[in-house]
Amino acid sequence: MDKRLPVGEFVALTALMFSLIAYGTDAMLPALPLMAADLGSDVTRTQLVIGVFILGTGAGQLIAGPLSDAAGRKPVLLGGFALFALGGIWASQAGSLDAMLLARFVQGLGVSAPRTVGMAMVRDLYSGRVMARVISLAMMAFVIVPALAPFLGQWIMLRLGWQAIYLSCTVIGLFAASWLWLRQGETHAPERRRPMRAGPMLDAVGQVVRSRRAAISTLVLTLIYAMIFAYLSSAQQVFVDWLDTGARFPAYFAVIAMVSGTASALNAALVVRIGMWRLATVGMGLVALGSFAAALTTATGFATGIELWLFMGWSILLFFLAGIIFSNMNALAMEPMGHIAGSASAVIGATSTVGSVLIAVPIGQAYNGTGLPLILGVGTASALAFGANLLNPREVPLAPGAEASG
Repeated sequence: MDKRLPVGEFVALTALMFSLIAYGTDAMLPALPLMAADLGSDVTRTQLVIGVFILGTGAGQLIAGPLSDAAGRKPVLLGGFALFALGGIWASQAGSLDAMLLARFVQGLGVSAPRTVGMAMVRDLYSGRVMARVISLAMMAFVIVPALAPFLGQWIMLRLGWQAIYLSCTVIGLFAASWLWLRQGETHAPERRRPMRAGPMLDAVGQVVRSRRAAISTLVLTLIYAMIFAYLSSAQQVFVDWLDTGARFPAYFAVIAMVSGTASALNAALVVRIGMWRLATVGMGLVALGSFAAALTTATGFATGIELWLFMGWSILLFFLAGIIFSNMNALAMEPMGHIAGSASAVIGATSTVGSVLIAVPIGQAYNGTGLPLILGVGTASALAFGANLLNPREVPLAPGAEASG
């Protein structure tokens, strides 16, 4: 293994890698009407720029993870950054929606590498509760960026045009590539690499499925990601139509981010003492209880006149606890998969990403002019995740000398 970054710098680099998917998804939301007008389409069809990007991300993880197990983490990450950057340039120059969608799929394929291979790199270097702490700090970006990205996207659009949002993806991707290339060494030694063949990949799928810890954690991650994707797909309509915030809705997202962004730091401080399973399970239970309470308050009319503040409070609860849940569930899923970290990360990431979209879309389509369908959908998903995680093993057999999780 080559040079190893100090923990603080490694966490910062990993956080940047994890945040690229969120930025590439949510920074586009305020620009959808202008994109539709310039590309001769309608807003509903133009929303495919989000779905196609996520689809590319899910598909790409099945390639990036096994390839990193065979060729090493660093070359695959650099290739992913390059595709992400080129896709941004292509999308900014697209003259039709079809060309835009193809560029977005390429962007999604590229950004799948930082998400999947970045997680494998963490597993290469750390294990147990220390790994959970590193992921917890890095995953702060995943919770903060979805809240801030629409605000940043709107700011760029108003000053430079919607095309500049895609070019900002290119700039960020090139910056991340340069940082990785100059500072981080390879973490996957040649003697540990596995040939990229169908057999090893199918074997990795089998190992994830057969591992009760990995399989249940993947199911839970799917439900938790679905909560966030459902929120993001409905939030603009909820804030603008139901809560009448107009163009100010990205600012409300920023407030949510500033308050809820402390969750991962809190988790990093608590996880070594309390444990990953317990923190994640309590977090899911609180989201379910808070969601059903907010839904009941809304449905009975008790919240009349204070809907905005109720929804803001519920949103902060959701994003705050998601910051705790994500990091711990990712760590729980990866803990027994250290020997095939790249392939396992690909299977877990692709399954949870694509599966969550299938759950989130119906929740978003159920919008009825209020936030009630969204709140109920999130509550149901979190309750199911809570129930599933009760069946999740709190500890797994580890190699002699490895650190126990729990």
